[in-house]
Amino acid sequence: MPSPSEPAVGADLLCVCRDTLVRWGKDARRTASLMVGQPDYEVYVAHATATHPDQPPLDRTAFFRLHEQRRFGAGGAFRCC
Repeated sequence: MPSPSEPAVGADLLCVCRDTLVRWGKDARRTASLMVGQPDYEVYVAHATATHPDQPPLDRTAFFRLHEQRRFGAGGAFRCC
């Protein structure tokens, strides 16, 4: 029988499974976003703060709109290149 100071083995397994599922969910979301042309916002914020510390990064909405304009053009129509 485990002592009260040691966590049960089942609790450790539950934490590992939960952490794995959370990581898979984040990876699936990131993959789906990249498939539709939306880069990862958190990666952008890390890059912006590291390389441009004098400028605040775009908020999530402005970041999304910027990449939508880059993908579809300023008028909202699809553009090939």
